[in-house]
Order: sequence, then C-alpha cells, then structure tokens
Amino acid sequence: MNANPILLQKKYSCVIECFAGEQDISLDAALDFFYHSEVYQLLRDGVSDMHCMSDAYLAKELELEYEAKY
Repeated sequence: MNANPILLQKKYSCVIECFAGEQDISLDAALDFFYHSEVYQLLRDGVSDMHCMSDAYLAKELELEYEAKY
C-alpha cells in the first residue's frame, strides 16, 4: 500500500525532527542522514507499510542505523 505523497512528506519531517532531537544533531545533519538511510528507502518504496509506524518508532530505527554507521 502506498501512502499519499503529501502525507508522506509530513511524516518525513516529523521523523527527522524527532531523530535530530534524540541525537542532539542539527536538522540539516538529520535531514542528510535520513535521505541516505535505509529507513527512507523503505518508507519511499512502501515496504511493509512503514509509513504506518509511529514517528518515534521510525526515529528509533534511524538511531539504530546511525549508531551502526558512526
């Protein structure tokens, strides 16, 4: 199932903001990391209805990916 593109953009912004706050990094750094992450690819491609997950859950998934890379 694919999400509405406008709602998906809002979802991205909420996840990025939550991730930036939890990692204490700038929004620019969080945005850059997000758009190069596996989480973004899964959301964009509609895999496993990831867009239905909460912002906090997706931010946590980003955190795990971030910690694995850095």
